[in-house]
Amino acid sequence: MQNILIVVDMQNDFINGTLGTKEAEAIVSKVEQKISGFSGRIIYTRDTHEENYLDTQEGKKLPVKHCIRNTKGWELSPQLDRFEKEWIIDKPTFGSKELCELLEKENQKEAIDTVTLIGLCTDICVISNALLVKAYLPEVRIIVDASCCAGVTVESHKRALESMKMCQIEIENE
Repeated sequence: MQNILIVVDMQNDFINGTLGTKEAEAIVSKVEQKISGFSGRIIYTRDTHEENYLDTQEGKKLPVKHCIRNTKGWELSPQLDRFEKEWIIDKPTFGSKELCELLEKENQKEAIDTVTLIGLCTDICVISNALLVKAYLPEVRIIVDASCCAGVTVESHKRALESMKMCQIEIENE
């Protein structure tokens, strides 16, 4: 049985860039600790947009350029540089089918016991990916470590955690 940690979108633009928050800044050291103490495979996701972001559906609804490929804001937090990054998935949408397909393949090779998600933003990309993973791997324990997540607002973070609980995703360290 294997355990997987998914580090969702721990990118500069979400931490201290165009969409950064003090709550996001506050979890960086906790995320570092979680990664360094984790025994299992680690997958990183990166929110990835192109220069035409403002012309996309997401860009029209959230007209703030962010995580544009190959910019400083798109890069993962420099505090995570010391960690091996075997798998990084660039995702143009909130949830990643590519991530779930990778997990399905891994589960076929060796059964997955747990998938734990941490990162940003709880109420957009963390919840989207947690629900997708639950749909792709319904019998695997899906866990979100709330102490290693931050939302767009404190309230939306809390609402996302409650929604995930209702979908049988385990919430730790609230």
